[in-house]
Amino acid sequence: MTNKATYNICLIFLAAMLMGCPKPPLKGDPSEADAITQPEETPQENPRAIASLQLTDQGRRLVEERQPDRAIRVLEQAVSLHPTNGQNYYYLAEAWLLKGFADQAKEFNHLAEIHLKDDNQWIIRVAEQADRIAELEK
Repeated sequence: MTNKATYNICLIFLAAMLMGCPKPPLKGDPSEADAITQPEETPQENPRAIASLQLTDQGRRLVEERQPDRAIRVLEQAVSLHPTNGQNYYYLAEAWLLKGFADQAKEFNHLAEIHLKDDNQWIIRVAEQADRIAELEK
């Protein structure tokens, strides 16, 4: 092998290291192989998702108790832990409806619609909520 070929191989190797390419699993090293083949955690096993669901339930109860300011604070925490849980946005829209702020309710209703579009039961609730928001805007 020529010096130029060796130099090019070294450059490629260095570039790969600098770019953060994952190293291949070593044969006979079960911890490396397991880390690659294990599936990602499901939402039910994810501690952040579990905490978010508990906050969602607390926020829902606060909305039912007509405490929108407290509900908003709790639900915003839930969103920060699990931003793809559309129920958080639905209940945030409900809280803003209780406060009489149609613009904020409309924004959260739209986010709920995006995240709950595949759930037929929830999408009906989101649509009914959108109708109530439209009434408030009149």
